[in-house]
Amino acid sequence: MKAYVRVGADSQKVEIMDMALPKMDKTEVLIQVKAIGVGIHDRYFIPQNAKFPYIIGSEGAGIIKGIGTDVSGYAIGDRVIFSTVLQPQGGSWAEFAVAQESTLIHMPDSMSFEQGATLPVAGKTSLESMRSLNLKQGDTLFIAGASGAIGTFVIQLAAAQGIRVAGSASEKNHTYMKTLGAEKTVDYHSPNWQQEVIEWSNSGVSAALAIQPNTGMDSIKVVEDGGALITVSGDSAHVVPERNIHVEQMGHHPETRKKLVQLVKDIAKGKIQVHIEQEYHFGNALAALEKTETRHARGKVVITI
Repeated sequence: MKAYVRVGADSQKVEIMDMALPKMDKTEVLIQVKAIGVGIHDRYFIPQNAKFPYIIGSEGAGIIKGIGTDVSGYAIGDRVIFSTVLQPQGGSWAEFAVAQESTLIHMPDSMSFEQGATLPVAGKTSLESMRSLNLKQGDTLFIAGASGAIGTFVIQLAAAQGIRVAGSASEKNHTYMKTLGAEKTVDYHSPNWQQEVIEWSNSGVSAALAIQPNTGMDSIKVVEDGGALITVSGDSAHVVPERNIHVEQMGHHPETRKKLVQLVKDIAKGKIQVHIEQEYHFGNALAALEKTETRHARGKVVITI
């Protein structure tokens, strides 16, 4: 099969190679990959014990072609969404991939493979972010980096709960964010964006979600006294708490899987939108990776096979 691989531990180069089909164990399935979600860390996010060349990628959607002996909830021919995060045997950027049954989600017939491939990472992260934020109807939320894949979901999830949302992004994405449910949009290039958010929220938002790296220190300035700042990209350790604001890195919770299954159903019913900025053919996948690594995507970038 064709696969995109990291060629070695000392090189960040990714190239396409002929690879053997991955072997599945008794709790795994073999999937013919139809679409791949592109992530900002796909080039770098590999297990410490990886053997090279290592197939990159963390998420996708496809059709089950093989079943492990202990797999009971799925059958050959099922359409599934799957995750391959930090698997020793490789990831999703290939014509075939293996995945643990525990990561699989049945994909509704009304959902495309491309839509399904956007969900394992961005969908799960958005749900984990909402859990960490723990906001209620009428609260206000500021999102730093709101137009990307995670922000696209968080805006909609928050607005559906009656949470008032403000978000930062380049001005070209402001109309897009408002169509998702954002009430206030600001351009992070503007020197006055923090004051705009504070005035909109009447002295500060209930909480802020810093999705993009190195946005925590700026975001905490728009949070009200005693509010909360949740970071996604790990810069909570670099944020100096102030005014009794709780600062926390988004965490993971086992119950989130159930919520992700429900999110899939809500998307299939049209209650939540999936925005795919661009689809790239498998043969041009490196261009998709480079596009995502600019951190200027609107919604999600997807590779199709």
